[in-house]
Amino acid sequence: MQKKQETIALEHVSRQTIQDWLVDAHAQGLAAATLSRRLSAVKSLFTFAMRLKHCTDNPAAGLRAPKLAKRLPKTVPQAQTQQLLAENNRPAETRELALLALLYGSGLRVSEVVGVDITDLNLKPDEACVRVLGKGNKQRIVPLPTLAADLLQAWLVERAKMLPDHFALFLNRFGKRLNVRSVQRMLKDRALAAGVDLSITPHHLRHSFATDMLTGGANLRSIQEMLGHVSLTTTERYTHITLPQLQATYIKAHPRSTKAKVTNKT
Repeated sequence: MQKKQETIALEHVSRQTIQDWLVDAHAQGLAAATLSRRLSAVKSLFTFAMRLKHCTDNPAAGLRAPKLAKRLPKTVPQAQTQQLLAENNRPAETRELALLALLYGSGLRVSEVVGVDITDLNLKPDEACVRVLGKGNKQRIVPLPTLAADLLQAWLVERAKMLPDHFALFLNRFGKRLNVRSVQRMLKDRALAAGVDLSITPHHLRHSFATDMLTGGANLRSIQEMLGHVSLTTTERYTHITLPQLQATYIKAHPRSTKAKVTNKT
């Protein structure tokens, strides 16, 4: 039987009343996000009531909402990434492969990828890199893996045939700069053709770049610089994904990771 809710006048609601109400809701299994929204609604209610002179103070002021659980970044399994980067005989295959190589191979944001100009590229062997304009209009230089550099070189040949009158690296079929929505749609279409997870987004490829780099031995500071994170704390969330993988590798490779089995001889 559902518990009957008691009605309390605004002037009788105290800080303790609100705290007890939140604790009771938590005991019923409500999520932290729901409790946070409820507390926010109560604060707004009392703010409005004070404005109308229905009460003199806000008992919810200063109360903190429960901490929301941190969501781990969603990544794409390497096998699916390889399927996306496999040739699929699509009409814009050369452009799509070069674009995907930048998203996954260098960990760029989709907004950064579409903002790249041909003048931002350096495709010289052993020096390949791209200049990126990130959040807060901050520039950074990101290395290009050999595959990305080769795919970009192939796309530049195709791009030149379109005789564009501007420097945008990635163009749509009309010769204009490709936009974010077009990239998102392209990735969905390619995922469908390749038979991989259709929920994949460009940002998932960025997450995959970071986790694969960390698993491969790159240090957090280097990954932070390549991703363009202002705070190292933002980059550290990837350790929650890779730690189980690193532990498994350690147990498999280190001779002292497990206790040696002792056989009793009789």
